[in-house]
Amino acid sequence: MARHRTAKTTRQITFPISQTPPIGQSEPITSPYISHTLTLKKMAETEPKSVAPELLEWPKKDKRRLLHAVYRVGDLERTIKFYTEALGMKLLRQRDIPEEKYSNAFLGFGPEETNFVVELTYNYGVTSYDIGTGFGHFAIATPDVYKLVEDIRAKGGNVTREPGPVKGGNSVIAFVKDPDGYTFELIQRPSTPEPLCQIMLRVGDLDKSISFYERALGLKLLRRIERPEYKYTIAILGYAEEDQTTILELTYNYGVTEYTKGNAYAQIAVGTDDVYKSAEVVDLVTKELGGKITRQPGPIPGLNTKITSFLDPDGWKTVLVDNEDFLKELQ
Repeated sequence: MARHRTAKTTRQITFPISQTPPIGQSEPITSPYISHTLTLKKMAETEPKSVAPELLEWPKKDKRRLLHAVYRVGDLERTIKFYTEALGMKLLRQRDIPEEKYSNAFLGFGPEETNFVVELTYNYGVTSYDIGTGFGHFAIATPDVYKLVEDIRAKGGNVTREPGPVKGGNSVIAFVKDPDGYTFELIQRPSTPEPLCQIMLRVGDLDKSISFYERALGLKLLRRIERPEYKYTIAILGYAEEDQTTILELTYNYGVTEYTKGNAYAQIAVGTDDVYKSAEVVDLVTKELGGKITRQPGPIPGLNTKITSFLDPDGWKTVLVDNEDFLKELQ
């Protein structure tokens, strides 16, 4: 595999997370967004309360899907090699931004136009990161977990849980770690349109988090799994059924209300047909449940892709990206 690929001249949708403040801190609001910030604030102060119920229906009507997860790695070529040769992903695009001192690569099991992918970011000179205690894992669905584990082991992968049925169930799973220490759960499942099928994050108040993601992002609660014998509860949320899409798994460990975020995992990106209206919804929800908008809705300077970003009550970051702009950037 060649170490470098020629980048397209058109800048792609990405966010140089070398310049992104730590999770939990707001990004500075620059002049392109100030006018809309004031508009949102004025609307919140002057609009009658009857507008809120109608506005809160927007996420359910919007055309949304999980686009990608962004996180940092210490050696981009090493991680690309592991993901393609051991995990079976495809390198979709790769580029270097020397003026901003970072490189990134997008990998997945299908094209970005239709599939969830990972965006790996390498910041010049940084070889390791702290994953923290809050980030859990990604998951890959495969028809044969046993075979995939052997392939990963043969490529030097770190198998942390041998394949086999889950305790008290029939599902066959395994766990492995990539070279940077990110955990991947391997789930035995018949063929699926979305093999990169899950992101797991830990939260301090599960009911609040479920309500937040249902109302702010329009996700549906697909399942709630109580495991009192192991002192945890899981909520599965998605835009479609588990075997058809990538889902968000939120885990609550009894008695644990806070986790460290580290500086490795950055954010997930979600598509929307209207960044501005979506931001208004998020603004309403954060006022009630916590979290905050970290980037007001508007186009990225020099790129014209409209985005907005926010933190949930636990400090996990989401970026909403205009669907049409996203597809244009991929052309």
